Amino acid sequence: MGLALTACSSGGGATADGPAEIDFWGWAPGYADAVAAYNASQDDVKVNYEEVSPGAKGGYEKMLNAVTAGNAPCLGQVGYETLTSFAAQGALEDVSDIAADDEGDFSAATWAAMSVGDAVYGVPVDQGPMALFYNTEVFDALGIAVPTTWDEYKAAAQQIHAADPSKYISATYLNYDYAGFDWQAQAPWFGVDGDSWNVSIDSPEGGEVASYWQGMVDEGLLSPAPMWDQSWYTGLGDGSIATHVGAVWIAGILKGSAPDGAGKWAVAPMPQWNAGDEITGNVGGSGTAVLKGCDNPEAAWDFAHFMSTDADTYSALVESAGLYPAATDLLTLPVLSEGDDYFGGQNIYEVFAESSEHVADGWVWGPNMPETVGFLDDGLSGAWAGTGTIADALATTQQKTVDALEAQGLSVSE
Repeated sequence: MGLALTACSSGGGATADGPAEIDFWGWAPGYADAVAAYNASQDDVKVNYEEVSPGAKGGYEKMLNAVTAGNAPCLGQVGYETLTSFAAQGALEDVSDIAADDEGDFSAATWAAMSVGDAVYGVPVDQGPMALFYNTEVFDALGIAVPTTWDEYKAAAQQIHAADPSKYISATYLNYDYAGFDWQAQAPWFGVDGDSWNVSIDSPEGGEVASYWQGMVDEGLLSPAPMWDQSWYTGLGDGSIATHVGAVWIAGILKGSAPDGAGKWAVAPMPQWNAGDEITGNVGGSGTAVLKGCDNPEAAWDFAHFMSTDADTYSALVESAGLYPAATDLLTLPVLSEGDDYFGGQNIYEVFAESSEHVADGWVWGPNMPETVGFLDDGLSGAWAGTGTIADALATTQQKTVDALEAQGLSVSE
């Protein structure tokens, strides 16, 4: 493989008579098996895997503390929404020179998610292209065609609720799920301009998205069941919530938490703002990031690229973790070409493969997303409940985010 076998003081390296060793921390099901498959495939590098708590539940803090202490692993599982926070704290290695030849292996959106400006910080693993999950039983009973535009979606919402006031087209959305709508509308929240962060959460384009959902609230067309609450799962199962516009991994949520909906659900392309468009958003996904202090980034990259692109290894990740590949060549994996009984025998991955090709470019996560989405959720929760507006939530989040970033000493523009 032509890997550099160098001595290591932090997360990787080699001995004079053995393979280079690198450490990798993560939590996704199946990652340990992926490491074992890589180790068995060659003799130059040995990857040592340690399972840590999921990122926001302690894994990220452990990684950042290890970077500060100088004993971090070479690699860490980092969600796309958090990568920029790691970069802003100087916790990542720029491996753009090593990565350059592999950019074409991945979707543009996922490659961008592992980059800030010209710097590349790791290998994309999975993605969350969006589509429309809908209850066929509800739609068929009312003779409603599957909506292809957001105007048609609202008309369907009105028809569903008028026929039965206990039924709604959708529940509400928070944080990253709401971000997916702005992503589709090409209303980015952040950008990078040299050494400065541009913040545009309350942009005019985002205001149009907010106005749409505000109209749904004002007409009482959205279920009061909060997303992830048991009432939400119940509504998805009994048909009182007839759709969810979300990422590919929602399929697993439906099957695992709304079993009463089996055979009643299907997937269609995400509704469009303009008829004939094919633009989608993305929710979720993570990559294998090269952490600061890694002494053998070549070996680290080789493993990370293998895990994201090896067909047999990734097929196992699809089955064990429900991951959807960031690598474009893997979108035709046999495991992704089978019908699903929960969705009436539909091969739902055909829809998501198409969606993946049309995820809007230009989305950048900000340097402290946990704080930003905390501000946003405070405002959105009130807006959905009728005690504020979505436009106000965005404006408040904009100002609080700018103030917080400036307080951290970051250069900010609006």
